[in-house]
Amino acid sequence: MTASPDLGSGAQPALPPLFPFAAIAGQPLLCQALLLAAIDPQLGGVLIEGPRGTAKSTAARALAELIDAAPFVTLPLGASLEHLAGSLDLGQAMAGHALKFAPGLLARAHGGVLYVDEINLLPDALVDVLLDAAASGVNVVERDGISHRHAARFVLVGTMNPEEGQLRPQLLDRLGLCVRLANVQDPAQRQAIVRARLLFDADPAAFRARHADAQAALAAQLRTARERLQPAGALPWSDAVLQAAGALCIAAQVDGLRADLVLLRAARAWAAWLGDAEVRPDHVQAVAELVLVHRRKPGAPQPQPQPQQQQPSPQQAPSNPPSQSPAQIRPPAESTANGAGDSPPSEADWGAMPPEPVGLLRVAVPSLLAREAAKAGAPATKKA
Repeated sequence: MTASPDLGSGAQPALPPLFPFAAIAGQPLLCQALLLAAIDPQLGGVLIEGPRGTAKSTAARALAELIDAAPFVTLPLGASLEHLAGSLDLGQAMAGHALKFAPGLLARAHGGVLYVDEINLLPDALVDVLLDAAASGVNVVERDGISHRHAARFVLVGTMNPEEGQLRPQLLDRLGLCVRLANVQDPAQRQAIVRARLLFDADPAAFRARHADAQAALAAQLRTARERLQPAGALPWSDAVLQAAGALCIAAQVDGLRADLVLLRAARAWAAWLGDAEVRPDHVQAVAELVLVHRRKPGAPQPQPQPQQQQPSPQQAPSNPPSQSPAQIRPPAESTANGAGDSPPSEADWGAMPPEPVGLLRVAVPSLLAREAAKAGAPATKKA
């Protein structure tokens, strides 16, 4: 007879194996944005917009595995402000009449990844606290008789389905990077993604072993890039870089200067990832759409399609098909923003005039007029 496991022993159940980051295919912008946020957490996090089943949560969990000893913390939708930021430890206060701080999820996520699914459904108060801590790296609690602050440097990853609602523009602007995913339409690429997932589900250990070398190379490259940003004055930029960033932000008609600052930080992180000694204008171009896509004013000119950029994971398995280029990734919400089946105006529509309303001419039938006149007791009017 087999003994039943001791559920009261406090042993934690084994976590399921993670899909390796190096095996993610078909979403190059998603991988690039996550790596940039991991290199420089002060970018303010990554917002991932897209329909269901586009590897949003899979990529976020896989990113934490690349960071040394990084916790992965999930913020549930029903969390309270005290659960997130921390509060007074009531047990200690009632037992010893002492005020003691009870850490929240922000403290647990320090040094790792804080994942928020359906961030657009969170109360604005919680989103404000999240973004403040993500940008500053410090969580400050001033309530319940407690004045406490602690380090909270983490990679914020928020996901949302645009069909379920949008974030306020003020909150969107404070999220550093944004990726708008679309369903994979290329048949060969779709088959490769499904085949990889089936292989992983059938034998996770063998699948992970097959990508172990690429995974280790990515982790080492990420570690090196993070270290390259530490010294003061590392990876300087020239006036040409500042001019390139400013021109892109002006063309996107963004509000304020946050976009310029985030764009320069993202370009610096991308230069660190590539191992370059300084930031160049081409680094700015490579990350511009991630910074500006959610800040661009409606009606601002869209960027010209760029050649396919260098993949953020060059160690990817050779069996994967070519990833989508930035020009092929379109926001899923654009096709429904103005109604079912409507598409946003493109550059080819410049100067097009909207259709003008045409008045309707009412035609009277003589027999009907005679009948109506007879009822009213007046002679019918004849018309030529």
